[in-house]
Amino acid sequence: MLILTRRIGETVVVGDDVFITILGIKGNQIRLGFDAPDHVSIHRQEIYLKVQEEKTKLLDSVDTVNSDGVLITPFIRTKAHQYTAH
Repeated sequence: MLILTRRIGETVVVGDDVFITILGIKGNQIRLGFDAPDHVSIHRQEIYLKVQEEKTKLLDSVDTVNSDGVLITPFIRTKAHQYTAH
């Protein structure tokens, strides 16, 4: 992990087109400003982890085709303990 020291108003550059500026410090919180192209997504870590979890759930619920070309449909277990197509 690279550790840098910056003051308010100073900027860190990531790659060629992502700029992170220290906007302010209040108590134990730091305000950051991000300037990046539209195709670069920027999230707080807790939001990023939720997005990844939702993507995994979505992919697990989608019908897929195995290497033999056979459709595989995910199943869910109902309260009656019967498996039904999801």
